[in-house]
Amino acid sequence: MKNNLLATLLIFLLISFQNLNAEEIKALRSPNGNLEVVIQLSKESELTYSFKAEKKVLIDNSPLGYAIENKRILPSEGWKLENLKQNSVSSEWKPVWGKRALVPEKYNEFILDLQGTDTSVLHSLRLEVRAYNDGVAFRYSIPSGEKNTAIASAELTNFNFANDYTAWFYNGENANIGPEKLSETNGKRFPVMTIMADKDNFLAIHEADLTTGDPLVLESKLNSTIFSVLSVPGKLEAGFHSAWRVILYGKTPGALVDSHLIELLNPPAEDDYSWVKPGVAVWDWRIDGAQVDGFTYKMNYPSWVRMVDFAAENNIRYLVLDANWYGPEHESESDPVKGDKASDVRRLLQYGKEKGVGIWLYLNDVGGRKFPIEQTLKQYGDWGAAGIKYGFMKGTPAEKNAWTRKITELCAQNHLLCDFHDGPVHPYGQMRTFPNAVTREFCHAQLDAHRVFVPSTFVTSVFVNMVAGPIDMNNGMFDLRQGKTTRVDENQPVPSTLVSEAARTLIVFSGATIIPDIPEYYKKYPDLLRFIAAQKMPWHESKTLGGEIGKYIIMARQASDNTWLVGAATNEDSRELDIPLSFLKSGKFEVTIIQDGEIAHYLTNREVMKVQKQILKSKDKVRVKLAAGGGACLIIKPI
Repeated sequence: MKNNLLATLLIFLLISFQNLNAEEIKALRSPNGNLEVVIQLSKESELTYSFKAEKKVLIDNSPLGYAIENKRILPSEGWKLENLKQNSVSSEWKPVWGKRALVPEKYNEFILDLQGTDTSVLHSLRLEVRAYNDGVAFRYSIPSGEKNTAIASAELTNFNFANDYTAWFYNGENANIGPEKLSETNGKRFPVMTIMADKDNFLAIHEADLTTGDPLVLESKLNSTIFSVLSVPGKLEAGFHSAWRVILYGKTPGALVDSHLIELLNPPAEDDYSWVKPGVAVWDWRIDGAQVDGFTYKMNYPSWVRMVDFAAENNIRYLVLDANWYGPEHESESDPVKGDKASDVRRLLQYGKEKGVGIWLYLNDVGGRKFPIEQTLKQYGDWGAAGIKYGFMKGTPAEKNAWTRKITELCAQNHLLCDFHDGPVHPYGQMRTFPNAVTREFCHAQLDAHRVFVPSTFVTSVFVNMVAGPIDMNNGMFDLRQGKTTRVDENQPVPSTLVSEAARTLIVFSGATIIPDIPEYYKKYPDLLRFIAAQKMPWHESKTLGGEIGKYIIMARQASDNTWLVGAATNEDSRELDIPLSFLKSGKFEVTIIQDGEIAHYLTNREVMKVQKQILKSKDKVRVKLAAGGGACLIIKPI
């Protein structure tokens, strides 16, 4: 970070309040000048902001600040702006892993110090405002010189949208809410809130760097276009800072998906995380009960060995062990280091090491809390485990966030990756601070819930949930038979197509792409297996090439061996798409095109596909036909 700072242009301009108009503070613009946030302080000391893009107002004057005890407001009448400091930053972030290898970090910033006259109570508040080329963000803090404290009863931040836009919202382990007109919302909504203002203006509301307090929750009333923040931070005292309130902006919904703004608002990692290796993982939960060639897969050592052998043969980096390996996961007597299959797991860890395949271990919140978590995670690290999958965390949202952060830190100390499941705290960019936080089930996981995951769910979630960060959706099922299967956990038919399943593994951004099927089904379709095995992370580059929320998406990612992969997926409607190759450099490329068969359909004929190869250049386009609920996959290699 120090080296980055040396390369960073920092301009500090101190402006006294007397030089400012008491009615308005100068607008803060993005480095490219396209975005503008205006902070106003009225004569009555009411603090507000507004936001415009390309000179179009998208969020009208909206209040800022806190309500505290005795019905006091911060800031309130008699408060004034003591200082306004302006910074401009131009730097680069080189993530350990992520959507691309190099991320520009450019923004302009205001730091406003507000102060009241009554020194017997809390009388100082700082507002930090940043404008990037792809959005704006602001947060509150209490300066170190403040001697008093207060309890915040409410955050006053509102989003007063200029018109009745269309929105989509995260909805736990269910299909997202939306499309919903803002005026139709009545009650609580959870971020990410993705908004289509019009065909050329898209927004997303979320938060970043949540260290303490409640995760963001929004609320609106029927026939209103104003959304307020319900989250309460608690105690306001010197050193406090809130999470960043983030307004992402893009001319397309894909621009929101490609943004790094959420991560950039988190502090950089302080330790060496070069040991963190993202990658594809096989998984033992959905193989349980699968029957093939006289063998029945179970969550046991013989099946694990088969999975490790398959992973090693195909350069797949991990195997994830799910629940019950140390005993019934919800029983308090199940010891997470001395359980039923602990000796088999230790044998497997050694076998995986010999084969070059890392093993993840499941840990339920019951065992995580009853037994000393520090000792448990140290033991997993000493055994040589690659990571943990943590399930069914209990507690209030603020308590869950604190426990998640603690586990992530302990995992980092023991060189363990982590994946949080079962209603986790939403991602808020923590992978920049803790690169071992590679994924979490912030979505309706495709094959880990007893509900039907339909194609439109997928092509909505990637524009909503995935904006927050890496998510674990468990795509990539290849056993798509029309009737019930022999699987123990979930034997319903999968409403998808083979090609769409493979495409989704690429489209979903995750540091652990966990695929759910048995080796034999992947081997049955070698071209699609090659597509999955080619996902060699960390990604060098990622580009959303096209898409509409709830309809379709086209994603391109460049693997670490410079192979480009493209995945496209559609909703319940079939469609033809032209995929431009303009993201490629000059030269010729061998393009393997995998698409649905002519009679393919997500409800019938799921397992039909066709493959062709072409020699193409960057000026060319690839036309693909996606079946209803289907997809397309491209493997692009330079010649």
